[in-house]
Parts: sequence; structure tokens; C-alpha cells
Amino acid sequence: MTLSTPFCWSSVRIASKRRHPISGNVLRKADSTFGERVPTVTMAQWGLMSKLLRSIPTESIDELYPPNTFPIYVRYLLADWIETQPWEDFELEKVEQQLQAQTLLNQIIMYLRSKAEQETNVVEKIRLMRTSSNMEMYRQQSLNFGVMVRDMLRKERHLINNPPQQVEILSIIPPSPSQEPAPEAPKTSDVDRLVYQVLYVQDCRQSIHQQQEDLNWDKQNLETIGPSIQNGMDPQNTELQKLQNKIQKQEHNLKSLRTNRLGQLKNAVESLGHCQARLISQLKTWSWEQHKATIGHPFDDNLGPLQTWCEQLLGLNGKLRQEWMLAGNPIPELQDMLVTLQQELIKSSLLVDKQPPQVIKTQSKFSTVVRYLLGEKMAPGKPVVLKAQIITEAQARHLKQLGTLTSDNVGELINNTAILEHHPTSKSTCATFRNMSVKKIKRADRKGTESVTEEKFAILFSTDINITGCDTPYRIQIISVPVVVIVHGSQEINAMATVIWDCAFSEPDRIPFVVPDGVPWKLMCMTLNSKFMSEVQTQHCLNQYNLHFLAQKIFDQPDISGDFSKMMVSWAQFNKEMLPSRQFTFWQWFEGAMELTKRHLKAYWSEGVIFGFIGKQHLHLILKDRPNGTFLLRFSDSEIGGITIAYVAASENGGQKIQNIQPFSKRDLEIRCLGNRIIDIESLAFLYPDYPKHGIFEKYYTDDPLPHPEGGYIGVRLQTKVDAEVAPASSNLSCNNPRSERPDMSPRMLVQPLTSPLQPFPGNSFGADSTGGAAGFNFIDPIGIYPPEMPPPTNMDVDYDFIEKLIQE
Repeated sequence: MTLSTPFCWSSVRIASKRRHPISGNVLRKADSTFGERVPTVTMAQWGLMSKLLRSIPTESIDELYPPNTFPIYVRYLLADWIETQPWEDFELEKVEQQLQAQTLLNQIIMYLRSKAEQETNVVEKIRLMRTSSNMEMYRQQSLNFGVMVRDMLRKERHLINNPPQQVEILSIIPPSPSQEPAPEAPKTSDVDRLVYQVLYVQDCRQSIHQQQEDLNWDKQNLETIGPSIQNGMDPQNTELQKLQNKIQKQEHNLKSLRTNRLGQLKNAVESLGHCQARLISQLKTWSWEQHKATIGHPFDDNLGPLQTWCEQLLGLNGKLRQEWMLAGNPIPELQDMLVTLQQELIKSSLLVDKQPPQVIKTQSKFSTVVRYLLGEKMAPGKPVVLKAQIITEAQARHLKQLGTLTSDNVGELINNTAILEHHPTSKSTCATFRNMSVKKIKRADRKGTESVTEEKFAILFSTDINITGCDTPYRIQIISVPVVVIVHGSQEINAMATVIWDCAFSEPDRIPFVVPDGVPWKLMCMTLNSKFMSEVQTQHCLNQYNLHFLAQKIFDQPDISGDFSKMMVSWAQFNKEMLPSRQFTFWQWFEGAMELTKRHLKAYWSEGVIFGFIGKQHLHLILKDRPNGTFLLRFSDSEIGGITIAYVAASENGGQKIQNIQPFSKRDLEIRCLGNRIIDIESLAFLYPDYPKHGIFEKYYTDDPLPHPEGGYIGVRLQTKVDAEVAPASSNLSCNNPRSERPDMSPRMLVQPLTSPLQPFPGNSFGADSTGGAAGFNFIDPIGIYPPEMPPPTNMDVDYDFIEKLIQE
């Protein structure tokens, strides 16, 4: 065998390699350690780049491969040939390279045209011809074309060799003098950068394997030709020396590549840890925002992106563990870190998708949904059953701090198991508890004046799960948001106060379920406003006057000019202590106004018709100079769930006075809506400041003309009158009414004969008989039907703790 060229030693292997589509020459990969000008890793550059393209934005790809001059499919068609050409030689200052660049450009154009002629697909044929025509414009500036391809290859190599950094494609290489600076490309995400790192580690391993094969082959050739050279066939020993030098370089390169791969593997594992820490932080943020949604904070319940993130990190963890096992000298610390990260991810991927109601009444059904974000990675076979149990605040604290649960059984749940099922449509794996119920509850000893409605529990969900690729099962568990368990519906408002205080003022990642004893008024008024808007489902917020009056109310400071912004509100002021001269707390009063608005006044409030929370001192200031008949709507500050009308009326001495009509309750507005009542009262003329009432309230009026009566009956219509407007014959309806603070201003429902029968008005309820019959229907408000010797019934004090104990027994 004649040794005519330096490369004949590998001629046998080269013969099996591919040839480029233009010249037909054997394709040979560039090798950065042997002195080539192209500094790349030893694998084909396009092979590495094509893996990265999946994670690069389309805009950046178009900037890297200009669609009109050098589109990405040209890079793909000529991948190997492009990488073997001397693009690195081209510089705009070297005019002598113009001819060489022209030759390369002509070869590309000729290949594209030849490919187009052979193409049977019309669309592909047109695309190829158009691209070749676009390249024709570079014939007079072929050196610029060569520099463009050179910069493109440089940018590719930077992307491949620097995956850990945030790559900005167009700012990697300074623009050539003939090029305009391009805009900065979007920065990739943490996961994308981690994918680049893992790909780089994998490609390094493949390169090591390929170079090891080349080295083995060259060593075999050295053993074969060594005796021939020593027999005098090559007295200069030049070929032997070249081969020995080449082997030394290969061995040195392999050592460097192995060291580099190990370093990149360490970096990838560290990046995985940082990325997973950010994921777990996002999962906690999602749960925190879900908790805050109870008081009206915005919340996006879409778990799809977080699930994808979890699945990607679990997959990348598996790939890195494979690379660790394939490493020549594995590092135990890396394996321990990967195992720890895997355990943490598997255990952190269980979330309560739909929380249980935060106020739960015993013997009542409720539902909740638990979701596992790695459901598609669960090992097939035995179904995974999730179990729920109720735990106390002390047990939740013990579980948080020590990771274990005390064995005390504090309650019994019915229907407390559900199977984790995969739903292909939504790509979610959930366990749905549809008919869970608290059968009984064991309460802890209470301290001081603590009420049962202040005691917080939680529901713990747990199971054992097997993940594909993992040898041992994992114990996963998650607790719900705090819940308050009650035995009677009348406890619900106070229980909700506990929930609101917990949701609004607890700290993230707290010790369960610690809350502050007091908060700044600024935080309190934000909470009240957010809760009011979310509960009523309105975009009309509480204004500064409303919030100022609420501060006056809770701090018992009627001074209208007071500054409450820096004052602290205690839990006792919120829902423990009774308001002065009242039999209810601040929260009970506020919740009553909120509930009334939600049920009967949403439209009025949303359009700004109701002034809402305003004190009488402020009320007199804004109405004192208004004409008679000017009125506004405000929530009663003396009754729970009442709205009253304050208006300007003429006084006995010819002056003016502010009158307050007895508040309308939920029951009153069920009988006749607010709009109808305002239309009825003739003393009301202008909604503050000066809007005619008919123009504002006409659309709320629901009394329609009724058909002619049948059966000889005379139709009737309900109408509201205040005592000052009622005829003397009907004035005795309200005398000696113990519930009326101002007997002369108590509204009455009078019966007026009509020419048509009584029928229900749209949107109104007439008691037990909604069809217009007599059953359960009163023609006058119930607030005035009690005789003088019989006081109206009051709310009875019931010992619900005693009742609860009887139920438990």
C-alpha cells in the first residue's frame, strides 16, 4: 500500500463518510484541537445547532438566518458543505478574497437551481428559485456575502459553546461595517438555558466517544505501519512522526474534553437546583395567591405552565443522572444532589387545586380537588388513593416544623378518600372529593374569651406514590388553607371574620396558622375594599369618604377630621368587642351591609347611586345647603344590613332639617325593591347633589300596568309612604312602635285599590305565596304590626357550645 498523502491513514474510514452535494468531495468534520480556524466542538455544528433551535424564538431565528438572503432551509440543505468552507478567512478589508467568495456564492446558487429543477413540488420549486434569485444580488458584493455567512457561523458556535449564559443572538458578534446593528434578541428562560446545558453535556459525551474511536483507529494504524517504516520504506520517518503527533494531540484533547464535560455536568446540576428552587417558589406563590383570593385578590388558577415546568425538570434530572452514570469518574456528591432534588420535586408537586370552603358546617357536604403536577410520570399499575383527614392548628404546626404528625384523632370525615385520575383532555391528574363531610369534631381547650369560631383546623391530604424510573415509593402530602368548623349557621359570620383576618394578614410561609394581633389601618381598609368589591362582584370601590367613616366606626372616633392612617386595628376591635351602644361587632355590621348590597343593591352600588358608608356629621355638612327634597342613600350605622334615605325637608319654623327614614332591611327589599320605594316617596326629589330622581331611578321601577281584574276582585298595589306623608286615617299604624327611633319618619306599605287584580311585580317576592295569593302576604311592613303591649322579638342568646356538646354525646 502506497502512502501518498498525510490523510491516507484514515482513508478506509473516510470512504464510508458522506460527500457534500456540490463538489462531491468527502465531508470531514472540523476539529478545534488540530489547528483549524473554525473553533467548534468536534460534532457537526449543524447537528448541535438544530437541537437548540427548538427553544429559540422565531424572530431570533429569522435574524440569524435572514429569510430573503440566507434562509434556514439553505443552511439545512448545505449543512456539511458550509462547515467545510473557509468562511473564517473572509474580511471586508481583504479585497483579494473577492474571487474566492464569488466562487462559493456561485456554487450555492447553482445547487439551488439544480435542486429546483429536480423538485416535483411546485411550492418547493418556487421557493428554491426565489431564494437563488435573491442571492444573485450579492454577485457584485460577494465578499459581503462571505462575511455574512462567517458571522452566522460564529453566532451558532457562541450559542453552542455558551449555553449557561443568557444568550442574546444578535449581540454576540459585533456587526460588520457593512451591517446595521440589529435589535437585541429576547432573553431565554431558565428552563431553556438548562436545556442548553444538558444538551451540551450530552454532546460532549458523544464527542468523547467519537474521538476515542478515532484515537483507537489511529493507534491501530500506528501499530500497522510502524514495522514498514522501520524496514526503510520511509527513511525520513515523516509520516510516522506526523501520526505520533496526531495521537498525542488527540489524547490531550480527550483529556481536556473529559475535564470540560465534568465541569459542565457540575454546572448543569447546580443550574437544575437553582431552577427548581425558583419553581418551588412559584408553587408557593400560587398557593399564597389562592389563599389571598378569599378576600378578593386577583388570582390565576391555571396550573398548566407550572405542570409543564415540573415535568421538564423531572425529565432533565433523569438525563443528568444518566450522564453522571456514564461519566468516567463519577462524583458521589452530584448523585446525592440529584436524588435530593428529585425527592423534593416529587413531594412539592401535590397542590390543592380547589380548596374546601373555609367555613365548614358539621353534617354538611362539601367538595375539594387535589392535583398532582407529575401525574403523567406516575408508574402504571396500582391506583393511587388519596386520603383526607382533619387536623388541628397544633398538628399542622408540628407537621410544618418537624415533618411528622401527632397521632391524635380530632375529627371524623366521611367520604375522605379519592383516586388520583388522569384526564387526557385537560392533561391533569386530580383526586376529586365530591361529598366529603365533617361528622364530628374534637375541640381543644380554649384560652380566655376565645370562641369556637376562632379555632382553626386544616385538611391534610396524603398518599404513597411511585414514579416511573424511581425504585422506591414516595410519601407526598399537602394541607389545605385554614378552615373553621361550626355547628350552626348563626356562627358563620363570626367564623368568616376569622377566615378574613387569616387570609388578609398572615405572612407567606408562616408557622401554621400564626396571625398578628393588630394591623395598620391602611392594610385593614385595603382588605375591606377588596372583600367588598369581590363579594358584591362590582368594579365600584369604597371611596375615601366611605373608608374614613369606617375608621371612625372601628376606632369610635367621630371626629370627621381625624387621621387614622397610622393607627393599629386589633382583632378585638374587628370582631371581638361590641361597637359602642350597639349589640354587634364591626365585622358583623360591615358584613351585613355587604350582604345586603350583594343580594339587593348590586346595580345601584355599581352605578354610584348609593353613597354607602357615611357618618351623620359628614351627612349634615354636605346636605345643609341643598334644596328641599335632596337625598342620598347610606348604610345604616345603627342596624345590621339596613339602607336608609337621608333627605332635606322643611322644618316647622320655615327652615331646613335632615330627616333619616327608617332603614330598609333585606326583608323589606324582598317585598318591594329600593327603586320602587324611592319613586313612591313624594318628599324625595333630587339625588345628591342635584340629579332628578326620576331620571336616575326610573329604570329600577318595576311596577307595570296590570290587566283588567277578573272574578269581581279589585286589584291592589303596594306603595311606600313615610309617616309624615300618610293620611291621618292611616297614621295609627305606627304609633307606639318600639322599634322606630323616629316614628314620624317610619316608612309604611299602603294598599291602594287598582282597576286590575294583584299580580306579582317582576323581580319582587311576596312572601310565601309568590303568585299573588293571600298566603303569607302582609300589606304593611312587619316593623309596625306589634301592639303597644307586645315588644318585638329580639335575638336570643344561644349557648352553641352546650348544644354542640349535646350533639357530640
